[in-house]
Amino acid sequence: MTRLIPHLALASVAYHYGPAPVFERVDLAVDAGERVGILGRSGVGKSTLLQVLAGLAAPYSGTVRVDGADVRGPVPGCTVMFQRPALLPWATVLDNVLLPARFGRRLGRTDAVAEARRLLDDLGLSERAGAKPHQLSGGQQQRVALARALASRPRILLLDEPFSALDPEMRASLRADVLRLAEIRGLTLIVVTHDLADVAALARRVVVLAGRPARIADDFLLGHDAEAELRRRLGPTTPQRAAA
Repeated sequence: MTRLIPHLALASVAYHYGPAPVFERVDLAVDAGERVGILGRSGVGKSTLLQVLAGLAAPYSGTVRVDGADVRGPVPGCTVMFQRPALLPWATVLDNVLLPARFGRRLGRTDAVAEARRLLDDLGLSERAGAKPHQLSGGQQQRVALARALASRPRILLLDEPFSALDPEMRASLRADVLRLAEIRGLTLIVVTHDLADVAALARRVVVLAGRPARIADDFLLGHDAEAELRRRLGPTTPQRAAA
C-alpha cells in the first residue's frame, strides 16, 4: 500500500538562537487541509517553529519538507498572518491587499484586483477599499491583513497570534471569518495563540511544545466540545500566555 506524503513534514528539526537550543528533535507531519493549533509556555519556541515551517527561518538541523520537497527558503503558496496587521499607512485598503501581487506572479493585475475586491466584500470591507489604515478600527485592520494574506491564493495559512490585540467580541468574529474562508478555500491552517478559545474554534488537532530545549510533549485530536477538552487535558493554567 502506497504511503501518502504529508503536506508539511518536519523530521528531527532543531533550532538554535546563537549557542542556545530553542527546540530539538521536533517531528511533525501535517496533511493537506488539516487545522492544527500549537500551544506551549512563553518562550518555548512556538512562533519560531511557525517561521521554520514557512521557510522564513532555517533550522539548525533536521529537514523541513512541503509535498516531499526540501524547504530551502520561503515556501511558495504559504503565507503568515502576524499579531500586528503591519499595513502600509500611506496606501489604501485595496492597495494593501494588492501588495502580494506586486511581488508574486501567481495572478495578473486584473485577476489580482478582482480577487482583492472579492475578499474585501467577503469580509464586509468593500466600502472601505479607498480608506487609509488610520481610518479603520483595529478589527477592520486585521480583516485587511487577512484579505492580504489570502490575496495570493495560498495553500497554507499560518497564524501567529493575530487576534491577541482585539477585544473578545471582535476576536470571535475574526476567528469565524478565518475559519469560514479556510474551509471554503481548503487551506491547511496552523495557529499559534495565547487563547484556548482560538485553538478550540480553529483547530482540530493540538500540538504542545514543552521543555528546555522544547520538544513535542503532546499531539492529540479535539472532539466536539473542544474548549472543555483542552481545559481537561491541559488544566486551567494551560499556556494561554504563550508568546514564543
